[in-house]
Amino acid sequence: MANHKSALKRVRQTKVRTERNRQRKTTIKTLRKETLGAAAAGDAKAASESLSKFSSAVDKAAKKGLIHKSKAANLKSKAAKAIANVG
Repeated sequence: MANHKSALKRVRQTKVRTERNRQRKTTIKTLRKETLGAAAAGDAKAASESLSKFSSAVDKAAKKGLIHKSKAANLKSKAAKAIANVG
């Protein structure tokens, strides 16, 4: 366990950041499932709206360094391709 004052602060900061990152990743996973689910159901309007939210969340995560920018591009590309096959 940390003994120095600064090390204790780092432990607190890590705990907060870990929880924040976990929440953001969960949101991305949920939005991805919604988007792909709407595409699989054939609901183009709901899928496109969901894709917009999903893309925004992925871009923000990549900007913050939560996920790599290439992974963000791959996720968005696969979702867009799934929606393109609907219509």
